[in-house]
Amino acid sequence: MTEAWDVRVAEVWSSADEFSAKALLAAIRDLADERGEGDPSALFELASAYDFVGRETDAVPLYRAALDAGVAGSREPQAVIQLASSLRNTGNAEEAVDLLTDLPGDPVNGPATDAFLALALRDCGRPDEALRVALRALAPLCNTYERAVNQYADELL
Repeated sequence: MTEAWDVRVAEVWSSADEFSAKALLAAIRDLADERGEGDPSALFELASAYDFVGRETDAVPLYRAALDAGVAGSREPQAVIQLASSLRNTGNAEEAVDLLTDLPGDPVNGPATDAFLALALRDCGRPDEALRVALRALAPLCNTYERAVNQYADELL
């Protein structure tokens, strides 16, 4: 059931921009209901739907519940990143920084952790730290200038 369920969830998300907010929430809620109350993957997907339609305040407790219930695989780091983003958007940037600061990178999300950490740091009034995080994330893409970009990032301490 998990693999087939994941495929159906992916199908909804692949056309999410075509749904109204109400229709997207209903589609994801129907899928979540199949998994039963307290299922971490269902909680994560439902949180993501609320987040997607701009209802971050509703998404935050669902992300927390998904993490508490043991959401796993690629959904786990996504839940942390998305929770942090929703926290930042609801005025809790410091908590977002705390969540993202030590989150290890992963191949699915690439530099997303650093992008959202930089945004949260900026919202906390720490622009030099935000720029440092962003520069460190970009440095590996700078080829010949990687060393220089890292050096400039170090100077922002």
